[in-house]
Amino acid sequence: MAFSGDFPSLIISAFILTLPFTIVNGADIFLEWNVSIDTSVSPLRIEQPVITINGMFPGPLINATTNDNVHVNVFNYLDEPLLFTWNGIQQRLNSWQDGVSGTNCPIQPGKNWTYEFQMKDQIGSFIYFPSINFLKAGGGLGPIRVNNRDVIKVPFPKPEAEFDLLIGDWYLKSYKEIRSMLNSSVPRDSSPHKILMNGKGSYVDDDSKAYETFTVTKGKTYRFRVSNVGTAWSFNFRIQNHTMVLVETEGSYVNQITLDSLDVHVGQSYSVLVTADQEEKDYYIVAGPKMTHAPGFSSLQGVAALHYESSIVPARGLLPPGPDPFDIQFSIDQAKSIKWNLTAGAARPNPQGTFNVSNVTLSQTFILQGSTAQINGTPRYTVNNVSYFAPDTPLKLADAFANGGNGVFELDKFPTNTSHPEAVNGVFVASGIHKGWIELVFKNDLELIDSWHLDGFGYFVVGFGDGEWTPESRSSYNTYDPVVRSTIQVYPGRWTAVYAYLDNPGMWNLRSQELKNWYLGEELYLRVYDPDPDPAKEKKPPENLLLCGIFQPPAPAPAPTAPAKSGASSKQVTW
Repeated sequence: MAFSGDFPSLIISAFILTLPFTIVNGADIFLEWNVSIDTSVSPLRIEQPVITINGMFPGPLINATTNDNVHVNVFNYLDEPLLFTWNGIQQRLNSWQDGVSGTNCPIQPGKNWTYEFQMKDQIGSFIYFPSINFLKAGGGLGPIRVNNRDVIKVPFPKPEAEFDLLIGDWYLKSYKEIRSMLNSSVPRDSSPHKILMNGKGSYVDDDSKAYETFTVTKGKTYRFRVSNVGTAWSFNFRIQNHTMVLVETEGSYVNQITLDSLDVHVGQSYSVLVTADQEEKDYYIVAGPKMTHAPGFSSLQGVAALHYESSIVPARGLLPPGPDPFDIQFSIDQAKSIKWNLTAGAARPNPQGTFNVSNVTLSQTFILQGSTAQINGTPRYTVNNVSYFAPDTPLKLADAFANGGNGVFELDKFPTNTSHPEAVNGVFVASGIHKGWIELVFKNDLELIDSWHLDGFGYFVVGFGDGEWTPESRSSYNTYDPVVRSTIQVYPGRWTAVYAYLDNPGMWNLRSQELKNWYLGEELYLRVYDPDPDPAKEKKPPENLLLCGIFQPPAPAPAPTAPAKSGASSKQVTW
């Protein structure tokens, strides 16, 4: 990509370098995605715009192995800008590929851009989705698998097959209508209406055009990679007459526990093993929303079918009961029971337990309170009374090319341990100490379950509590075998504490995974800076870097006016 105009030549020579990928026992995976609107794939019997990738909803699987290099060439056929983020992929030393408003200029309509990133030192189950403009509510999402290298033993027998199961709430209105409602100064109900499984409606809902089915063979064991790709609802996942064994979450192998049901919060991913050990017929697979009344065969329940290959008996009877959707203690107890498998290898041969937090020295503590406020007459979501306002120039570009911000943002302007005196819109960017341990305490002043995600890192989930968090609360922490993951739930009126080791320099998004909250300002950025210019540290900007905001390249000179022609005309988009 060539730059023109007044863009400083010094920046080009210093930063726009061709940086080949370092391949560490990894393959190169090349993908081409055409992202467009399609009304024919609507999951319900109403005409509705759905964001598809290569005509698919959900989008295609990214199936990779530890250290593989992924190249995704995204062609934007939407009528508005687009970015994808790779939820849980840590983008080691490379926040340039993170795909959020603070790191990347969006791909404009009629344009394309190629993401290039490595699945460096990771395994596990993840998801991708659009990160801006509330687009996730319209689709454009899909699964990511990062498989173990052959030299690393998986801590359970190889299953007969693996299934990706993306479950999420869904609106009956278009994502643009919901977005307009949220932008209004008049508060209106914006709750979802259904739950989809792999983009299909419920088995027991007459509004559904189709439902999802998984075919199994009696006596065989299957791995289900279950992700919550929704916008608002946590759900409880269960399979009629079957138990499940929890084995992995977001890149961490866990101590294996047998469950009747599993709570999955927005943005989270799990792997469970299910053995087809029942009578050969069909069984309900259910996802029931949390903190919402959805009795019996309510259309709010997501329902699919587990089909034994020789079955001629459809699923029947009552849906399998789950815990009371308002029983917070059940969910907390289950969350505390999910612990790291200290002896298993994962991306590397050494056991996961080699890395632990039992004796760490904390460098920083952030206490981050999610809540709501009216700012300039408009409902907003806030962190410590600050509602994030996305500037036109991505923070990462401003940080690299404009001497640490140049008016785009002011580092450490807002408090990270207390609330700002009054609710304000602002560009909230906080310093993270490179190679320091940070403690993040998330507090939830909202009425529903929130979930928080940190790009660039996994964090150790050390504690859940109620009431006020104080330093003495650390005495209740589990620092022996806390699970490591990238998205964690925070219950209403309670707090959740995590530790993270900030060894990955870059500009990293810290956000609510609840889409309405995120869209309306419940996020901030963590700037982890390493001044060492050694290229083995943070990567330089990619050669195909997009520019926008204060770095917007000058518009090209207008083309000569062609002579007028009679008859029909055509328009062609050149990629």
